[in-house]
Amino acid sequence: MASIVTQQAAGVKRPQARSDDSQVPPTLPLIRVIAMPADANPNGDIFGGWLLSQMDLAGGSLAAQRARGRCATVAVDGMVFHEPVFVGDEVSCYGELVRTGRTSMTIRIEAWRRHLASDQVRQVTQAVFTYVAIGEDRRPRPLPPPTAHRPPSAAGGGSARQP
Repeated sequence: MASIVTQQAAGVKRPQARSDDSQVPPTLPLIRVIAMPADANPNGDIFGGWLLSQMDLAGGSLAAQRARGRCATVAVDGMVFHEPVFVGDEVSCYGELVRTGRTSMTIRIEAWRRHLASDQVRQVTQAVFTYVAIGEDRRPRPLPPPTAHRPPSAAGGGSARQP
């Protein structure tokens, strides 16, 4: 298990992010990547836009699985960065299908970072993404009926706890 230090114990004065590894989503991440120097500003902090794009890739993957085809991102709601991500951190994005409409899907994505040297795991942000299933003509198309088999990342049934 990861060793976690709370923000309060570290003396940091910012909004409390989840820092208890028991709250890391119980499913496998939709995407996992190491933050690299090209993704950072001169101080070594990862650009928020880079993190947003990783979250969109993760959500888009889940949306494409559910839609069984092409999807487009149409909205991102309420993103707040609770903690910075640094060069060398492992970033994992977890997703949950929240709602489906006739052509659209609402997906909640959480981004977590793991500092490789200390193994500390912290949630850094979350957002709600809306995707629309689109056809070959690039126009919205109805979602197919749900299948009996859902991927472990979407069903919440994965048994491994992978930060």
